[in-house]
Amino acid sequence: MRRIQRAAGVIVGSAVGDALGAPFEFGPPEAFSARFPARGAGGEMCGGGGWDPGEATDDTQMAVLVAESLLARGGLDLPDIFARFQQWAASEPKDIGLQTEDVLTNGMPWDLAAAIHFQVNQRAAGNGSLMRASTSAVHFAAAGQEATMDAARRIAALTHGDRAAWEGTAIFHELIRVTFEGADPLTALPDILALVHPDHRGRYATVLAPDWHPDQATEFNGAVWPCLGSAVWALRTTADFEDAIRAAIDLGGDTDTVAAVTGGLAGAYYGLDAIPARWTQPLHVSLPGFDGRMLDLADLVDLAHRLAEEPR
Repeated sequence: MRRIQRAAGVIVGSAVGDALGAPFEFGPPEAFSARFPARGAGGEMCGGGGWDPGEATDDTQMAVLVAESLLARGGLDLPDIFARFQQWAASEPKDIGLQTEDVLTNGMPWDLAAAIHFQVNQRAAGNGSLMRASTSAVHFAAAGQEATMDAARRIAALTHGDRAAWEGTAIFHELIRVTFEGADPLTALPDILALVHPDHRGRYATVLAPDWHPDQATEFNGAVWPCLGSAVWALRTTADFEDAIRAAIDLGGDTDTVAAVTGGLAGAYYGLDAIPARWTQPLHVSLPGFDGRMLDLADLVDLAHRLAEEPR
């Protein structure tokens, strides 16, 4: 499979998972299958919960902001990403994580805001940095293992002061990179875990183990490690993109983000062409705070091409 097919699969797949999962957020397990029991029957981009059919949430909005900074600045410019996040947050988007909102609006500079939030609250391991990692994972994949994991940690740290969030985002970046190289990401997990900070390696080893099931999670899947573990479980226990997304949403809880992370992994693994057209055609991403801009499928594919081709 061509690398660009995988790159587009990551970004479109993540956005598709996000938009499909949004109406079921904080709902019970199996709600998606209860509403859509027949695979392939259509209508799954149903909207609801304040979201239009096919509308992606803050997960994808922030991923696009990261992408546009990387492209505009010719690489990683952390103050620029943070400023774009602040502009977006000030526009009162439909959804924004409580922690992310506090960090972006607390008046602190880009290199202190998340750290101060963590010092005060002692809790900052939500999945809000993982949810937006699809575009940066594509961009840095060609730069190699060390560079992609370092970039993931640095972007995560803009809003999340807890290193657990940095490490989960770094694992996701590396999973995408090895998949682009044609390796099996599940087989690569032991080697990736060896690169995780020792203070957090154990919790990730637990949720990424072959015999782990999301029912065993000791925290809500809005936390970064069970979110990533649930996405890897969905990829491991299914055989195509559609079933992976269905499995992710059927877990309940933070369905848009778990499905977005699953969609990124499955999109890399199966490629863009494996994502059902009935899911990609209505897909759209608004950018609050940026002159009413709206991105559609063609825009996301173009973004993937530019990110994958940009020199690192």
